Amino acid sequence: MARYTGADCKLCRREKMKLYLKGAKCDSPKCPIEMRPYPPGEHGRNRPKESEYLLQIREKQKARRVYGILERQFHNYYEEASRKRGKTGENLLQILESRLDNVVYRAGFAKSRDMARQLVRHGHFLVNGKKVDIPSYRVTESDIIEVRQASLEMTPFVIARAEAGERTVPAWLEVIPDKMRVLVHALPSRPQIDTQVQEQLIVELYSSRSSQGSGTRSATRCGGPCCRRSRARQ
Repeated sequence: MARYTGADCKLCRREKMKLYLKGAKCDSPKCPIEMRPYPPGEHGRNRPKESEYLLQIREKQKARRVYGILERQFHNYYEEASRKRGKTGENLLQILESRLDNVVYRAGFAKSRDMARQLVRHGHFLVNGKKVDIPSYRVTESDIIEVRQASLEMTPFVIARAEAGERTVPAWLEVIPDKMRVLVHALPSRPQIDTQVQEQLIVELYSSRSSQGSGTRSATRCGGPCCRRSRARQ
């Protein structure tokens, strides 16, 4: 499965904010953004003034990087969100939050979403009693996520039990640390999602792209003599 393999800290610097991609390192003085709070690269300190389009791009990239998702999958999530009732941006964030790797991270069982993704891939979790090793698996209301009995004494989960309560758990989840179990009471609403993303800018970006695409298609199929000749040759 494709995934980003570059330096996580450069992503935080590019977005000019902490995305918390490296777990405990992000809260330490060693976090690179504390020492170099500007985008990476030769011209990082002298970036041009950001246009509206660039702001939209940055919000989309920020959301992708926070949840560790590549472009095609993120676009598919947007398409799904746009087909649902309600606000597209809020639907998109709800889809991202309901991923299994995100739930494991939110519950405090992993230091970062990357770590949560790896733990899920290695088959350490059960969902409603069945092993699930797909990080993008989507949880639903009343689901029960728990660590497999054989994995409970592994170092990451021993540490997670010892540090239970140090991280705030979202209201839509209930964590039982001694059993390493998570109960999903409901899918999150926008006020329950603390991700610092302006989702409306993402919606505007994709909406403008789709309108431009439809305009191009209509222009190429204008119905004029050239198009009629083209169809005749086909």
